[in-house]
Amino acid sequence: MRRLVDNALAVTKESVKTFTYESLNNIARLINGVSALLLAILVGKANSLDGAQGWELRPTFHGPRLPRWMENGVSSFNQFIHELSVDDNSSVDYSSAEDEPDDGTYPLSPSSHGSRTSRTSTHINHDSHWTDWVAYIFSWILLPARKGHSLKDHVVQRTIDRRRGVIEDLHLAIEIFIEAIFDMFHKAAYCVFSPSATFRIFGKWFSSPTAGDQDIDAAALNASVPTSTLGANDPAPRERNLTLQHALNTDARTCRDVITELGYPYEAIHVITNDGYVILLERIPRRDARKAVFLQHGIMDSSMGWVSNGVVGSPAFAAFDQGYDVFLGNFRGLVSREHVDKNISLRQYWRFSINEHGTEDIPAMIDKIHEIKTAELKLSQPDGEINEQPYKLCAISHSMGGAAMLMYVIIRRIEEKPHRLSRLVLLSPAGFHDKTSFFFTMGHYLCVLLAPILALFVPALYIPTRFFRMLFNKLVRDFHNYPAVGGLVQTILSYGFGGDSSNWVAVLGLPHYNMNDMPGLSFRVIHHLSQIKRTKKFRMYDFGSPAVNMEVYGSPEPIDLGEYYSLIDIPVDLVAGQKDQIISSSMVSKHYRLMKEAGVDVSYNEFEYGHLDFTFSHHEELLAFVMSRLQLVEPDLKHQSSQKKVLKLRRTREADPEFSSD
Repeated sequence: MRRLVDNALAVTKESVKTFTYESLNNIARLINGVSALLLAILVGKANSLDGAQGWELRPTFHGPRLPRWMENGVSSFNQFIHELSVDDNSSVDYSSAEDEPDDGTYPLSPSSHGSRTSRTSTHINHDSHWTDWVAYIFSWILLPARKGHSLKDHVVQRTIDRRRGVIEDLHLAIEIFIEAIFDMFHKAAYCVFSPSATFRIFGKWFSSPTAGDQDIDAAALNASVPTSTLGANDPAPRERNLTLQHALNTDARTCRDVITELGYPYEAIHVITNDGYVILLERIPRRDARKAVFLQHGIMDSSMGWVSNGVVGSPAFAAFDQGYDVFLGNFRGLVSREHVDKNISLRQYWRFSINEHGTEDIPAMIDKIHEIKTAELKLSQPDGEINEQPYKLCAISHSMGGAAMLMYVIIRRIEEKPHRLSRLVLLSPAGFHDKTSFFFTMGHYLCVLLAPILALFVPALYIPTRFFRMLFNKLVRDFHNYPAVGGLVQTILSYGFGGDSSNWVAVLGLPHYNMNDMPGLSFRVIHHLSQIKRTKKFRMYDFGSPAVNMEVYGSPEPIDLGEYYSLIDIPVDLVAGQKDQIISSSMVSKHYRLMKEAGVDVSYNEFEYGHLDFTFSHHEELLAFVMSRLQLVEPDLKHQSSQKKVLKLRRTREADPEFSSD
């Protein structure tokens, strides 16, 4: 009888699980189908899925699926990493960035041994020795994407994206709930059909255990969990900790994780601005390099944008492979609110505009770069020769980062301070916004009209709680699992941004939009952009009071930066996107005309890109152009030749003590 009841419960449980699984699957298909229908009837947007990197209209009710351009669980440009991980079974010790010696020796290129090896291969070599129960646990927790893939492929995919979508979480939660309910029924049936065992259990509850029983229970507990052997030979404890930290399966990788997983060195530098903000300057270090590049992101972005395309398609890795010391800047404005004053109020923290980005953030980071590079290269300078700046520093900036970089150079020249830059490469820089989409135009004018009221209630735009940030992170995963839904979201965002062709859904899925932290947008930055739109001038922030402006700028009106372009004393390369509807090519060409009239050494180029394609898409022609601009700036050859001459004299003196240098 007991066996019959057990079988009945098992069949019922599997039937309920199958019914709920198919119900959720059908609901997901319905949502995806309705989205496909809406997508088909939208005027002029019937092909919105063309830019979605090969999504299928049929929904997938399983773990996160990679885009079609990622072959065998790994991107095409990192195919060699996947092949190395699968084919090479040799045990290799891959040290982290902190364990590397500071001798200036780093991976030369992605094809080098140090650059192409990642922790993925280490995980794979270890996974082949895991027992079946560990593999089963990981298969349920991580929900591997494709049937038929080996556990190795699952680990590779987990290092790329660790998220589950909302639908997947819902299915998993319902399945766990069903298991718990039927487990209760099973225990109840056991108690009914085994009364003697039930009485013994109740007797133990109401009676105090003897010392012998305690010893037996402790021995049984120790025998059931062999904790002494768990993780004893684990070559990747960091990955295990990462998995435990993100039990909710949200992708919270940082720029550091992306860089080190690809085998590149990494260094984090915390910089404090003059007004107390703590910002993160990240580095892919070449300590002996005399040429450096500083990359600065745009609005609602972070340093992640410069490394998000992997080894081949990212400007940061391309510059490092060309011999540059790479620095990745981050503006203030994170949900975590990093500041020296731990008790700073929400309103006070977000009280900044583009002014602070250009006059506080960038100066602090570039001064820190100068301090670091000067100290590192000081040892290589000849005795008696002092070079104030023994390196060349170029800057690459995108969108608002370009406007802040121009502000930085001009204000430094007005203050007669060195800006320490040798060249500017500005990708779709902000600064002029005469021509914008209807959505942005309405937003600009509403912001100007309602600024006094909105400033009191909306200090910044961001997702305030961890729960809703987690929900956002998971919803973006669903946009990829259900391509018609993702295509509809992509179309709506494209409509709102004037038809810009950027892959907005893919950008929203980047790890820096996670439950722990994400970039925010200060209301003053929005107000500043609205002022620029209204006045049709690239100006600094207008405080709304002639007295305050007089105190800050020395005049009742803010500084018109466009009138000071003649102070720019370094070459500038402007790059515009023909499909860019956020900052149109005509607005970038306005920078070019003013700089040309002011006598600046400036160039202008256009590519057939949307606004976000400059950082988040892999375009070889753009990357080749940017690298060609950087290579126009050479290290100080005079300093190098003088150094070689002194070293030659030293060797001659050592060989011939009677030698005279006269």
